[in-house]
Amino acid sequence: MTGASVRAVVAVENRMFRALAVLRVVVLVNAVVLIAYRNNFDHPAAGWGCVALMIGWTVYSIVTYAKPIRRTVRLLVADLAITVGLLAATPFVKGEWFNATIPGFWIMGALLAWAIRYGWRGGLTAAVVLGGTDLLIRTEFDQGNYGYVFLIVLGGPIVGYLVESLQQMAAERDRAEREAAAATERARLARVVHDGVLQVLALVQRRGSELGGDAAELGRLAGEQEQALRSLIRTQDRVTAADPAGGVDLAAALGELSSRPGVEVALPGGPVDLPAPVVSELVAVVGACLDNVTRHVGESAPAWVLLDDLGDRVALSVRDEGDGIPAGRLDAARAEGRLGVSESIEGRIRDLGGTATLSTGELGTEWELVVPKP
Repeated sequence: MTGASVRAVVAVENRMFRALAVLRVVVLVNAVVLIAYRNNFDHPAAGWGCVALMIGWTVYSIVTYAKPIRRTVRLLVADLAITVGLLAATPFVKGEWFNATIPGFWIMGALLAWAIRYGWRGGLTAAVVLGGTDLLIRTEFDQGNYGYVFLIVLGGPIVGYLVESLQQMAAERDRAEREAAAATERARLARVVHDGVLQVLALVQRRGSELGGDAAELGRLAGEQEQALRSLIRTQDRVTAADPAGGVDLAAALGELSSRPGVEVALPGGPVDLPAPVVSELVAVVGACLDNVTRHVGESAPAWVLLDDLGDRVALSVRDEGDGIPAGRLDAARAEGRLGVSESIEGRIRDLGGTATLSTGELGTEWELVVPKP
């Protein structure tokens, strides 16, 4: 998850804890009013001591939960432990045949804090602990008690699930906004480049060809730079947001190779997302193939790179129109310790769990590389 997405998730959590702070005050006032109205303690000093603890912990928890850095496991456990302790103290403070527990609905503070912080799993954990404690301290179990515990166990996970959903939507919205802003900026830069630099390079190429001599060479270089710049703009149009698991668009990475003289790259219409290490290795393999074309066929010799997304695997083809590799040449290179093909190409593909097939002859050389998707 990116830093901006983390901020979006924390923002949702902050808003939920602010709402919980208001709820804590409401349920505290409700509990204190009912306790004062009933005043049915067998041990009044202990009972009002519990009320003072509820008031003090409510104030402390509101202040502490307000800072994300303070929402630690220790705080959450303490919140739940104090609530469980007040429930467990009820039979001793009110007597064995009590009807309502001391905290009453005040336990919602700890329950929802766990749900907000740890999602539906946290809500379920706190609900089971609180509901189980409420059942254990009672001598009788009636329909009213069952309904109370059932709502606790049902409400905790539901609130946690809703919080997780809100956080996910906030992160996705943040990512979409950043993608839209990046796309807008890329489009603006592409227009600027197209209206200025590309037109100048095209003019230099055309005039250089007309003038001949050294100007023709200058025109040729301008043409290569124009092609490279256009390829860069196309590549930027394909850029997508980084995958949370570290995914990279293989098509965009291979598209940059079209800036090499004589190289044409054919790509699928959409992105081909793979883990960054896999993309790095595949680009290195294709680069090694193109280096061999430059070394053995010619510096500006034409070469073609084709990428296919086959669903569960990707297929790459690198082809040239040279004279082919003489029979036995690769075996001789291995025997002499020159492992360029066996390691730079075949070894890398083998480490990725794929296959590298070489076809060579008078019509040229072609590497077929197939790698499974993780």
